[in-house]
Amino acid sequence: MSDTIPNIPDAPKAATPNAPNAAPSKNEAPTASRPAPAAPKSAADATNAVTPAGRPLPQSVPAGYAGGTPLMVQYFAMRLEHPGVILLMRVGDFYEAYGDDAEIIARELEITLTGREDGGLRIPMAGVPHHACERYVARLIGRGMRVAICDQVEDPKYAKGLVKRKVTRVVTPGTVLEDALLDAKSNNYLVAAVAGDPIAGLSVIDVSTGEFLTTEIAGERRAQQILDEIARLEPAEILIADDADPNFVEAIRASCAATVTPYMPPPASRAARQSSRDLLLAHFQTQSLRGFGCEEFTTGLDACALVLRYLQDTQVSALPHIRALSVYSARDFMTLDAPARRHLELTASLADGGKTRTLLSVLDATRTAMGGRLLRRWLEEPLLDVGRIQRRHEAVGELAHNVIRRGDLGDLLHGMGDLERLVSRCAAGLANARDLVALGCALQRLPDLANALDGAKSEKLLELGQRLSCPPDVSQRIARAIADDPPAGLREGGLIRSGYNEELDQLRGASGAAKAYIANLETSERERTGIGSLKVGYNGVFGYYIEVTRTHLSKVPDNYIRKQTIANGERYITPDLKEYEARVSGADEKAVELEYELFLGVRERVAESAPDVLAVARAVSELDVLTSFAETAVRSQYARPVINDGDDIAIVGGRHPVIERIGQHVGGAYIPNDTTLNSDCRMIIITGPNMSGKSSFLRQTALIVLMAQIGSFVPADHATIGVVDRIFTRVGAHDELVSGQSTFMVEMNETANILNNATAKSLVVLDEIGRGTSTYDGLSIAWAVAEHLARVGCKTLFATHYHYLNELARHIPTVKNFRVAVKEQGDHIVWLRKLVPGGTDKSYGIQVARMAGVPPEVVARAREVLKSLEKDGAGAAKNLIEPGPNAMDSPVARRQKVQLTLFEAEQHPLLEELETLDLTILTPLEALMQLDAWKRRFAKE
Repeated sequence: MSDTIPNIPDAPKAATPNAPNAAPSKNEAPTASRPAPAAPKSAADATNAVTPAGRPLPQSVPAGYAGGTPLMVQYFAMRLEHPGVILLMRVGDFYEAYGDDAEIIARELEITLTGREDGGLRIPMAGVPHHACERYVARLIGRGMRVAICDQVEDPKYAKGLVKRKVTRVVTPGTVLEDALLDAKSNNYLVAAVAGDPIAGLSVIDVSTGEFLTTEIAGERRAQQILDEIARLEPAEILIADDADPNFVEAIRASCAATVTPYMPPPASRAARQSSRDLLLAHFQTQSLRGFGCEEFTTGLDACALVLRYLQDTQVSALPHIRALSVYSARDFMTLDAPARRHLELTASLADGGKTRTLLSVLDATRTAMGGRLLRRWLEEPLLDVGRIQRRHEAVGELAHNVIRRGDLGDLLHGMGDLERLVSRCAAGLANARDLVALGCALQRLPDLANALDGAKSEKLLELGQRLSCPPDVSQRIARAIADDPPAGLREGGLIRSGYNEELDQLRGASGAAKAYIANLETSERERTGIGSLKVGYNGVFGYYIEVTRTHLSKVPDNYIRKQTIANGERYITPDLKEYEARVSGADEKAVELEYELFLGVRERVAESAPDVLAVARAVSELDVLTSFAETAVRSQYARPVINDGDDIAIVGGRHPVIERIGQHVGGAYIPNDTTLNSDCRMIIITGPNMSGKSSFLRQTALIVLMAQIGSFVPADHATIGVVDRIFTRVGAHDELVSGQSTFMVEMNETANILNNATAKSLVVLDEIGRGTSTYDGLSIAWAVAEHLARVGCKTLFATHYHYLNELARHIPTVKNFRVAVKEQGDHIVWLRKLVPGGTDKSYGIQVARMAGVPPEVVARAREVLKSLEKDGAGAAKNLIEPGPNAMDSPVARRQKVQLTLFEAEQHPLLEELETLDLTILTPLEALMQLDAWKRRFAKE
């Protein structure tokens, strides 16, 4: 029975988005001429209305609505059960929303807002076609909204009265499962954070892959470490307990762009009454959590329970494949805070936020989506364990040298289905037949992948070969049951392979025989009746019919029963034709229903093997990343680094991986440079002009260290890396106007973070500290920062235009000066981009300004000012103002000083001696001797 309500003629379906002229579906009236939604007829409080169960209606119900048609009451009752979401309900061929939800989706999706007369009110209504629902839901999710999907749970053809419906899932940014809503090579994390005292807990889950992790962080900086971890994970959604500290919630909101969801399970739910530990034990069906390594956890379990409770409320079908919980520690990985990831452009370019000019784009030669996701994760989790790093290097080295094995693995991995997400969709009950076919094809490649690793020598490759085994019955069951090229829909037939089920084969045979009879009927009836133009046709209203033109009506046999008159003839049926039609329709309907049931059975049995498939998927993704590293190493001529627990960094012929790759496209060549940081040299002060390559050198050193610690080969002739615990960067300048922070404040915040957290095992990369304030303040800050880092003993690269910092090398033995070589040709300079020992006292700023296109008269004037300042120092300032017929020619203006260079700020030592000289006790001879000493010193300087 249809949901169309009698006696309400003006009840159109929602219009197809952005297609006002589209033909309406069944029971749908055109909306082009509909008036705008009328204002409510009553201002009564909506909460006075109640649902059939006696519950008050939600605030989104139009004012004055007191319950009207069953369909509307059904919608608003379910809306009440799911507050804080957009409710889309399946009605015919559309998913529709009403009330405030309709106005929201009409605005956000830019679709037509129409209305529905109900209970004396015109209720706003909007909707999207069911076949395009995923696309529109993706847009709502992208705006941080949550969408409840309300489906029909019975066939409208067999429904008595109102079609039964229920919310089958609530789609949120962190619980997406559909491929259309996901980035194939990025994880879609849902994170739960609990800021306990003295321990904070974090839980991480990717519903689309079944990955479930937890960690606990203790110490005074636990809140900041939680924020750093959230920033590293870049989750799509963050769960916070509804009663969490507001300051902690605001700090999380400020740390990332994810949707933050305060959550409290319904008080009446069983999950809300269970303790965190009991909830986890019940879910995993174990007697303890020792097998997961978190038996002694507290806040970590609270975070895990928060995730499970949330999934029980939103994605019950997604829970079956969450069968394992892994414990990780942030102490196992190099810490990379948000500034370091941003400045090093690991996964997002500073220029446009894209992936093109990033380290990820250089290293990503993965063939599978799951390998791409793991590579991204490895980039953000460099290892600290030397043994694990070395095992990765051994595997990459073996694959790099064995061209045949690498090629075979690449061919087998190419085009392989996403095992993680395919089996997760099966477990969640969302996979279609094509998903099963893709999963089966991917699993069938596993034996060949394992064979390709036969004879491998590296420990890592041998381990992966052993993990590439999955119960063969999974792929065999899919191959036996599912057709090779099934349709996307599940109720269209054609899902199940012939020979899989005897009953289905019989139904298909009966349908086929009946269709064959009907197909041959046209020929046999033409011969029997002598009507050469006789046709057998079909339409959805009358079914099969025999059509005879007017000129041959006299030849119509007596057993023909007239059914319809048309313009040029008549249409007939016969008892035999109707009988065979009934056989066809009956057999087809039964076959489609049986196919659907058989498919669900296959999918459920495949879902039971989800833990095994997920374990294999992780082995495949590791193999894909290692093969990608080997491919990149061969293509770009990278070297295997030597990793140890020492404290030195020695890089010979290092190159910037991203700039080098870009240079290959534009015809340039990247100039390699060496880096040596050891016990004798803990800090390198680098001076040189703008655009000479200082910043590139800083970044390339940091990137080479990071690449080495993720297991990749590195762009260098040779590299020995002592594992570093953190990479800190302070590079470039940007402000954060929204948070009220200037460029200099952002710079100081990042600098403070470095000074407070750097250790002797850290690598610190600094570019132009103190440039955001006056010369005196900036130099003072830069000097003090350098001294502090030198005392800490961290490995530091410090690029600066403050040439005076070269003096540090005279006072601190572990500080060395280097400069970027420049070749001067008159007023022109050539950047050699080569780092050489020694400092410099020139910035070549005027030459750079000329090359940038600064007007010649401005460049010429700048040279004049520079010469005056270099000649007379501070005394030249009062003569720098050019006379002219304006206010600048006033005596006050002439007395103003321009901002001086660093060296003019320093008072000459002779002036200090003169100020301290006591002339009252100085004899004439002593005065002459003092003047002679000063003269000799002037001559030397």
